Amino acid sequence: MIDGQSSATQHTPLAKVDFSHETVLLYETVDAVLGKTSSKKQSKKPLDSSAKVSGIFVDATFGRGGHSKLLLESLSEDGQLFVFDKDPEAIAVAEEIAKSDNRVKVVHDSFANMTHCLNQHGVSQVNGIMADLGVSSPQLDDGSRGFSFMREGAIDMRMDTSRGISVGQWLQTVDEEDLANVLYDFGEERHSRRIARAIKQMEGYTSTLELAEVIKQAHPKWQKGKHPATQSFQAMRIFINNELGDIDSFLQQSLTLLAPQGHLAVISFHSLEDRRIKQFLQRHSRGQYPEDENLPMPPVRPRYFNKPTRIAPTKAEVSVNNRSRSAWLRVATRTNTPYNTDPIELHI
Repeated sequence: MIDGQSSATQHTPLAKVDFSHETVLLYETVDAVLGKTSSKKQSKKPLDSSAKVSGIFVDATFGRGGHSKLLLESLSEDGQLFVFDKDPEAIAVAEEIAKSDNRVKVVHDSFANMTHCLNQHGVSQVNGIMADLGVSSPQLDDGSRGFSFMREGAIDMRMDTSRGISVGQWLQTVDEEDLANVLYDFGEERHSRRIARAIKQMEGYTSTLELAEVIKQAHPKWQKGKHPATQSFQAMRIFINNELGDIDSFLQQSLTLLAPQGHLAVISFHSLEDRRIKQFLQRHSRGQYPEDENLPMPPVRPRYFNKPTRIAPTKAEVSVNNRSRSAWLRVATRTNTPYNTDPIELHI
């Protein structure tokens, strides 16, 4: 993990945790959410207090805290950082940080519930929101979590192991057609029906390696350098955690939560995620909506974000962290336009 040392209000060293995780697009994301120009050659010396940023910020997907810890270095003593995560193991790490830094507020919940949770803390607007979507390295590397088709474990795949049903439990009851639709819709798996048929012929669903092998045997054509179970595992994980629905809700909430000139920075790792973020920012930065395209006189819609930018990891980062190779960071700044739930203004 590429961790910055927190300039905590109480300067207690952070406890080490037994996880290996390289934070993707670390400096680029934190600089973006703070509205700074990104520079990886930052000084290791503590920032002067006058150069630190005040305000309220959100890390919507805390993970193991790489982005949060670096952001805390630039956050003033009167600033606040709300960290969200569905994973109890991630929350345990966040709570250790909060013990020694009273700027950190920990929320064990999905970022889909961001507005409600922040309102409970008396917060209605924030100055920046960052999110690192998808599954984290510790989740993949821990076979018992069931995310990996390369490690033995129960077929779980839940981000939040304290609630909901596992993928294994779901596979016992789902019918073949619905399973095939999930594999196609959430994994873009072209051979979804053939794979679904093979999965439903299994006697039980207790082993990730057994499930991966069944998918491998059923897959008629493998892409070079890519395990044949990749898309199917991705699809089942996304479905069981309602990841795309949560992303849609999260993005919509950013319209009302971000203060004027507040910054949004979101990292995605596959096309289903990135497409949603791209289209959301295009709509709300251009004021152009698909449903308006065929109208003879399209309505004038407000622009809630300035022109977004897309940032890729450097070749140097990819060389040391292969998992960053598919990452995209999309960044946008909220305009001063108040959000209107009925924004259409017709041309006259």
